[in-house]
Amino acid sequence: MPAHDDLGELVAVPAAVASVVSLVPSLTEAVAASDATLLTAATRYCSHPAGLAVERVGGTKNPDVTRIIELAPDIVLANEEENRAPDLAELRAAGVAVWVTRIRTLPEALASLERMLTIACRLRKPGWLGVAGRAWAESVPRGATRQAIIPIWRRPWMVLGSDTFAGDVLARLGIGNVCAGHAERYPRIDLAELRDSGAELVVLPDEPYRFTRDDGPEAFPGLPAALVSGRHLTWYGPSLAEAPAVLAGQLRT
Repeated sequence: MPAHDDLGELVAVPAAVASVVSLVPSLTEAVAASDATLLTAATRYCSHPAGLAVERVGGTKNPDVTRIIELAPDIVLANEEENRAPDLAELRAAGVAVWVTRIRTLPEALASLERMLTIACRLRKPGWLGVAGRAWAESVPRGATRQAIIPIWRRPWMVLGSDTFAGDVLARLGIGNVCAGHAERYPRIDLAELRDSGAELVVLPDEPYRFTRDDGPEAFPGLPAALVSGRHLTWYGPSLAEAPAVLAGQLRT
């Protein structure tokens, strides 16, 4: 029963799905929270839920394509940002069905997850997805009250730029992004330029770079620093249900 994924690619999804390989941590958690018995394998970075007992098939950027083909899953779940196109092309060439998600905003996340779970995985819409939608509907109204720098890496410094899921999440919690107008989505910007950006706040997640109280805030003297959960800021899955409350608390600085 062919269906189009988020990129518009026609995917030959079986009428019944019993084996799923996920190459994205948040998608792994989404499937596990819906029906963990479907998961055959995941990446070594798929850390949630804790104790997930599935085979590990490399990382998001370097999956063990040969092993995935050997496992012959009904569907492989991927993301256009996190996974490399050549790896996905190799899987397709071997006859493996690959479903690719594309997520840049919260509404896209909720819609994409529902399509992935109900179409690509042949599941019913899970209860946690409705809870997540209601949690965000009841959260702080969209509209920036503070302008922030949002680094995601240092050495070199990289920040959230334009058209990012995390940027949309923060905007819905009243945090604007001073680099949102940048042409790149994750630009490298000199620290001196960041310090001179006029930001009122620096938001420091604990992934992909693990910023801490002792590693990050000192680079922005005189600027309040909010250390936030990278999982709640950047993952699209069951963590979305907790994210408004968790992030709102961490942003109170």
